[in-house]
Amino acid sequence: MRLHDLKPRPGAKHRRKRLGVGESSGHGKTSGRGGKGQTARSGSSIRPGFEGGQMPLIRRLPKRGFNHSRFATRYIPVNVEALNRFEDDTVVDEALLRKTGLANGRADGIKILARGELTRRLIVRAHAFSAAARAQIEARGGRCEVVPLRGASTAANA
Repeated sequence: MRLHDLKPRPGAKHRRKRLGVGESSGHGKTSGRGGKGQTARSGSSIRPGFEGGQMPLIRRLPKRGFNHSRFATRYIPVNVEALNRFEDDTVVDEALLRKTGLANGRADGIKILARGELTRRLIVRAHAFSAAARAQIEARGGRCEVVPLRGASTAANA
């Protein structure tokens, strides 16, 4: 294979929309920009929420109250049935769960939940456990070790 043999994969290239090519094309005359006015002009862009100089809705509504969602602790849920893929006496921690694809995305920690049946004896290190999940793991002879959350100050815990 040489450089001149390379070509894009099928479906990778699209024809660009040809504007202003006669009225019967469906993209003639105003070329999909509607009638006259600010948005019909080239170089025009109006920021989202702009209402032509009228006081925007977001500024007309009263701002009240307080929202705790910014300060909430977000966990990635992992069910005990998913832990059956590991061998007995395996130490299951966040790094292993992420490596195997059981825990993906950004969160403050991992919480083990009790959906399904656990058939292995495991040492599970997570940031939180449901009571039923803890009972299942310990009933199989495993251990539950609570790991402190990332960003949790140790001075506040002492």
